[in-house]
Amino acid sequence: MRIRHLTALTAFTLLATGAAQAQATKALDQQAEAMMKASFRDQGIATVDRLKQDPAQKACSAAKPPSAAVMKKIEAQQLATIKWPSDGQYLGDWKEGEKLAQNGRGMTWTDASAAPSKNGGSCYNCHQIDKKEISFGNIGPSLWNYGKLRGVADPADPMSAAMVKYTWGKLWNSKAYAACSNMPRFGHAELLTEQQIRDLMALLLDPKSPVNQ
Repeated sequence: MRIRHLTALTAFTLLATGAAQAQATKALDQQAEAMMKASFRDQGIATVDRLKQDPAQKACSAAKPPSAAVMKKIEAQQLATIKWPSDGQYLGDWKEGEKLAQNGRGMTWTDASAAPSKNGGSCYNCHQIDKKEISFGNIGPSLWNYGKLRGVADPADPMSAAMVKYTWGKLWNSKAYAACSNMPRFGHAELLTEQQIRDLMALLLDPKSPVNQ
């Protein structure tokens, strides 16, 4: 009887401790959120609504990484948000795409406009784009020979369709393929226009692009 009593008491203590820890964590989260709101203000085009997280962002910035099941659910939800080219044309002008890839402007309080067309892609911040570059980020993989290495000799060839579509989807909403991806969701977050994404697509996949030389 005594052992049974101690077991029940231990279980009760663990439950009470867990509940107290959960309440403490919630209180700390609320304090942190209040501090964030108090520490930022609207300035120029940069507004505090950027602090709001969607479910995918919340899950990926939690103390513990989301489970495999949660990640799969996030990816399915994000995949459903991808908007494919309105006219069926995936590629634009690689020359314009190269300008976008090298352009790091946009979304700061000193920028005059929040219009996506005024933003750059900042691709070089995370990727190597050209072998001749001496400065580039390495958070993401190298994009050198992106299309060539993936067998895209002709983007219009039906054999290339899967890779072309994947690349568009990755640029539009990277979380559709990796739930906690650090890559900007260019289309989903309205950071770039559809035409700008076409131009980046051309930079990556057009055989004439310097990326694929």
